Amino acid sequence: MGMLGNLLWFLCGGLLSGMAWIFVGCLWCVTVIGVPVGLQCFKMAELSFFPFGKQVIYQGGAVSFLTNVLWFFLSGIELALANFTAGCLLCITIIGIPFGKQFFKIAKLALAPFGAVIVHY
Repeated sequence: MGMLGNLLWFLCGGLLSGMAWIFVGCLWCVTVIGVPVGLQCFKMAELSFFPFGKQVIYQGGAVSFLTNVLWFFLSGIELALANFTAGCLLCITIIGIPFGKQFFKIAKLALAPFGAVIVHY
């Protein structure tokens, strides 16, 4: 399911979701201070392109928390709402539910991506 799911995902929505992460990452990389945030966006784009077979584990400390607060107000809300809306639209059909669940996973990640680790299972 993982390889087929990732292929269908990439063609039917993952490309747009991943490109959104890359666009936001490029915007953050315009400033020297935003480069670490932009690099994290590029890592999260990888998950957006191919989410099946991957899990997000949330960890982190004070620096991750402070960066997540800044991220939430500057970029997180927009990415989370876009992914949440796509997930809701896909969950209308039975066939779209697995893809909608992946959009919800990415929407949760979009709210607080710092301190998150992506693991393959």
